[in-house]
Amino acid sequence: MEPWRSPGPRRFYPGRTLRTLHLVGLSHFLPGGGAGPDASPTEKVYVVLSGELTVIAGGKEIVLKANDSCFIGPNEEREIINRGNEVVTMMVAMSAPPK
Repeated sequence: MEPWRSPGPRRFYPGRTLRTLHLVGLSHFLPGGGAGPDASPTEKVYVVLSGELTVIAGGKEIVLKANDSCFIGPNEEREIINRGNEVVTMMVAMSAPPK
């Protein structure tokens, strides 16, 4: 996962978009909390709204801060960890599951 650098908030999915939007959710991660490692057949875009979140995917680790985002491809194993001392709020947009 290579970051794309922009003059504004960092976004980590250049040229990639979700197929068909199926679900948008809001997640909160307490300090020390997280999810994974696991994978699913849907594509996802994570947008951190507050706090800092570590995302490990494709053998690479990045730290997303408020207004940063990243793309997770279908069946890509990922793990998310809140290593900070604040609650992290993250929006998740997922594609429709394959039929």
